[in-house]
Amino acid sequence: MSGRLISGARELPLASLQERAERAASAFASIGVGPGDGVALFLRNDFAFFEAGMAAGLLGAYSVPVNWHFTAEEARYIISDSGAKAVVVHTDLLSVALAATPAGVPILAVDTPPEIAAAYQLSPEACAMRPGVKVWDAWIESFPRHTPAAIQPPGAIIYTSGTTGRPKGVRRFPPTEAQTLALTKLIARAFGFDQVLVAQKPERIITVVTGPMYHSAPNAYGGYAVRTGGDVILQPRFDPEELLQLIERHRVTHLHMVPTMFVRLMKLPADVKTKYDLSSLKFVVHAAAPCPPDIKRGMIEWWGPIINEYYGATETSAVVFCTADEWLKHPGTVGRAQPDVKLVILDDAGKEAATGEAGDVYVRLTTGGDFTYHGDDAKRAKAERNGLISVGDIGYVDKDGFLFLCDRRNHMVISGGVNIYPAEIEAEILKISGVADCAVFGIPDAEFGEALAAFVQPQPGAKISETDVKSYLRDHLTKYKVPKIVEFRGELPREDSGKIFKRKLRDPYWEKAGRRI
Repeated sequence: MSGRLISGARELPLASLQERAERAASAFASIGVGPGDGVALFLRNDFAFFEAGMAAGLLGAYSVPVNWHFTAEEARYIISDSGAKAVVVHTDLLSVALAATPAGVPILAVDTPPEIAAAYQLSPEACAMRPGVKVWDAWIESFPRHTPAAIQPPGAIIYTSGTTGRPKGVRRFPPTEAQTLALTKLIARAFGFDQVLVAQKPERIITVVTGPMYHSAPNAYGGYAVRTGGDVILQPRFDPEELLQLIERHRVTHLHMVPTMFVRLMKLPADVKTKYDLSSLKFVVHAAAPCPPDIKRGMIEWWGPIINEYYGATETSAVVFCTADEWLKHPGTVGRAQPDVKLVILDDAGKEAATGEAGDVYVRLTTGGDFTYHGDDAKRAKAERNGLISVGDIGYVDKDGFLFLCDRRNHMVISGGVNIYPAEIEAEILKISGVADCAVFGIPDAEFGEALAAFVQPQPGAKISETDVKSYLRDHLTKYKVPKIVEFRGELPREDSGKIFKRKLRDPYWEKAGRRI
């Protein structure tokens, strides 16, 4: 492995990463970590994230990424629910980890590196090591290298964010060699790594991990990027101009992004956009949230027809894919089913929907492995129909086989007995001049059960009124799809994946009503 992990001014050759992971595997084994166990990673994107995750895999154990934004209560749930046998944590997060970790579970502390401290404005005191806590570097370096066994690493247990209730951990069953190859082909194409990982051609991959690896897509992307043997740069915190600087400085070839990053890039001043040499870019892919059509067109015009897209979920992997050219010919699509993927749209009766008819999206990698929700096989069974899996998305397939998403099943609003899909209304609002983003959801209504509310984020300097929004929608949608209330926010709350955090907007209305539906 000639590649490197790069973070700020620090570099770690991938050969050294492998050695440290093998020492960490011996260290984990000494405290009883074995096949099927979990190791919690309460870390920002750092070398130790890879070291600990790879070490767990060498033992047949799962890594369990924990969102470092979590409170002690939220983190405690995941650490306890997963049954983690160890917690690896950055020093600035130690106070939360100490409060969240069950008694008897070892905590291994990683020094918060200077580039992360600077990005999050953390003081030296906040990043100080605590007395009595094992230090990650010293601990793993005291152990010999573990001799890798013939074990297929099971990967990570990723806890889905969900919209109601506690998150559930998606746990894949240990794959066979054939299943690993099938999944690698699927993901490698979506990430643009197929020439290296599948065709085994010596292409040099240089990439930036832009999103937090406690999310499933950046987690998988970072892991597969390392497997290519290229250079993997960790951006401590996404900053649009800094990304352009990194592309130019390192001659970056591949990127994985979310639409919010595109939005922030497009907002950069014209002189900043043209200031950097981006000619090294070969393949950019985005996922995780809908991308406003004007933003995607703008990115294609700026960076060229290298903007690809995939659709999937933590449970299903990247099952649908489209190139820039395909998207331009089918605006709004998320792509067609990848090879070895079965995709069907089922109506409420469980029958296959006609072309262009919306229904529940069901998919399955026919050659891949299976999963369950950790500790909740009943929920896993509920997600399956006719051997296919749905994560609650509503969509349709056109005559050319391209999938278009309409909404999430759990976002559906029932008003006066009529099913309303907010994504349809959001798509229309995004067409209004001066709108940067929006969120539509249901709120309690005494007469109809639910009514519609729209929260709109205007573009800087734009003047838009509630009357403007409602008037436009009345001209383009059925009357009952026009929101009862329209509010404006300078910024809408978001998860780190870029998705709008609708629950934070919706919950206050339902708390006052004393009901949830």
